[in-house]
Amino acid sequence: MTYAQAPYPEPLDPRGAPVPRYGTASLADLLPAAAAGLGVPGLNPGLSLPPADRVCVFLVDGLGWHALRDHAADAPFLTSLLPTSKAGTGEPITCGFPSTTATSLASVGTGLPPAAHGLAGYRVLDPGTGALMHQLHWDPWTDPALWQPHPTVFQLAHSAGIAAAQVSAPRFERTPLTQVALSGGTFLGRLDAGERMDLAAARLAASDRALVYTYYAELDATGHRFGMASDLWRGELRTVDGLARRLAEQLPPRSALYITADHGMVDTPPGGPDRIDFDDDWELSAGVATFGGEGRARHLYAVPGAAADVHAVWREVLAEQAWVVTRDEAVELGWFGPPGTGVEARVRERIGDVVVAMTGNAAVVASRREPRESALVGMHGSLTPAEQLVPLLEVRT
Repeated sequence: MTYAQAPYPEPLDPRGAPVPRYGTASLADLLPAAAAGLGVPGLNPGLSLPPADRVCVFLVDGLGWHALRDHAADAPFLTSLLPTSKAGTGEPITCGFPSTTATSLASVGTGLPPAAHGLAGYRVLDPGTGALMHQLHWDPWTDPALWQPHPTVFQLAHSAGIAAAQVSAPRFERTPLTQVALSGGTFLGRLDAGERMDLAAARLAASDRALVYTYYAELDATGHRFGMASDLWRGELRTVDGLARRLAEQLPPRSALYITADHGMVDTPPGGPDRIDFDDDWELSAGVATFGGEGRARHLYAVPGAAADVHAVWREVLAEQAWVVTRDEAVELGWFGPPGTGVEARVRERIGDVVVAMTGNAAVVASRREPRESALVGMHGSLTPAEQLVPLLEVRT
């Protein structure tokens, strides 16, 4: 597989933040490249992948490139696919901004950057109602077809005669996020992760041309609760490694398996020095009408007329802990899509007047309005390499 090889964090925007590799080596480029190789028309992927008759994407929630390299002993099979190994072909790609599950899954499934699909963060403003829309839980309810109107790659593949399928936990079958990001073809629900691997391989073998997606969520959940330094997280990584091997060993002929992730993660323990509590900071809260996003990637919606002041204060207060830009700057610099291409009109006002991407291990939490999220150990969302870089590991038969 070939794509732009400029080492992350290049290119840098004028504020010093790395820019996702939209159009060349991002999550949004993976399925279009795979589907084009299967003969699906109308796709112009910037990422080049060797054609295969049967393609499977195994997405591991929270498996960052840096975390995988740093815990190589716990993932011998996955590590064997890294480019530093003798047989490895895997290279990192970027997930996009914010580096969060709802945004990334929409990019995977639609083949579009956030500027187009519109799931621009964990919580973003719905301009039609003025309420914060939680895009992972889809709360409050919003018509999925209006929120994200583009077809998924699975729908395009199904229309082209490809046997498309998603193999995941049953609870995801009817969620709005699945509907807007991953629908098309057949959904097959299995509780047991090992059974999902077996079924994914069977679906590949059942058709001459197939596109299959399967997903594992528990690594991310464990990292959020206990952190990546915990024995529990390392145990989950060993489970992931075994699942990947199990799937790879069952691939039928003429298949390609791509193992990737929706984002990485950093540990920022509660009570640590890198935490700023928005609910207790009068300076940061001044002029902010609605506080969106998540701890590592904030959307700030200002009181009318206060956007410039909010931008200036946040830049000054968090000068050593964050990249702070205006909406226009974030769009122009390429945080949400390729630089200079803008965003779709329906998406623009969902983005904060001010957008904040944290550096290091810092986080801006809100202990009273977001008690659950504020208690997390592992977090993600920002533009740092630990969160942005995800593996693209390949197995072919």
